Amino acid sequence: MTIDGPDQLEKLKEIGAICRDVLRTMGEAVRPGVTPKDLDAIGGKMLREAGAQSAPMLAYDFPGYTCISVGDAVAHGIPGDTPLQEGQLVNIDVSAEKNGIFADTGASFAVGKIAPELQKLLDATRDAQRKAMFAARAGQPINIVGKTVQREAQKHGFQIIEGLNGHGVGAWIHEEPTVPNLYYPSDRTKLVEGQVITIEPFLTTKSRHYVEDEDGWTLRLSNGGHGAQFEHTFVITKGAPIVVTA
Repeated sequence: MTIDGPDQLEKLKEIGAICRDVLRTMGEAVRPGVTPKDLDAIGGKMLREAGAQSAPMLAYDFPGYTCISVGDAVAHGIPGDTPLQEGQLVNIDVSAEKNGIFADTGASFAVGKIAPELQKLLDATRDAQRKAMFAARAGQPINIVGKTVQREAQKHGFQIIEGLNGHGVGAWIHEEPTVPNLYYPSDRTKLVEGQVITIEPFLTTKSRHYVEDEDGWTLRLSNGGHGAQFEHTFVITKGAPIVVTA
């Protein structure tokens, strides 16, 4: 989606703030002993109270209000009944619709005390997302995102999962363009002022690929290890991004 005026921007900011608040509240509830289904119930209640709909439910008939991925699961995890354990990482992805406009955000959280390497992974992934988001300006090639993410991952000794990318968003949950986290020099597609996209790096300690579970949803690291993801929805400008989920 490309913003066509102030009314549309306000609607985007509204659903972005809802997603932000849901993610924040769910993240604050992360602790050993809590189940992903408990966290998902918090998200579902908040979305209903805000007059919003879960995007994965609406668009894909996903069996949860939010995607919650634990351990070697890195994306599209179905909220289940297994309690979280001390030392794990859990990723929560919240996307929703209100007034015909969609926004999408996500973050990885520590469950209790985690190993120093996992804290480093969280910090590096968050930094990669922010640096790539602020590098993404109108007129720049879209591959500035992958170039920035790849530089940050290499600097800290982490891998990037191939095939999991950012995307356009706004009128629907997943739109063009695809926003890769890897640098493809031949892709000279330019970013456009007013364009609404997400940037969501997936960094890992080991794996570069994922496999799909038998449940048809959950994506797991093909060679094990740990992964982290951070994501924001924002509007491309000639200067700093308009981040609607922060």
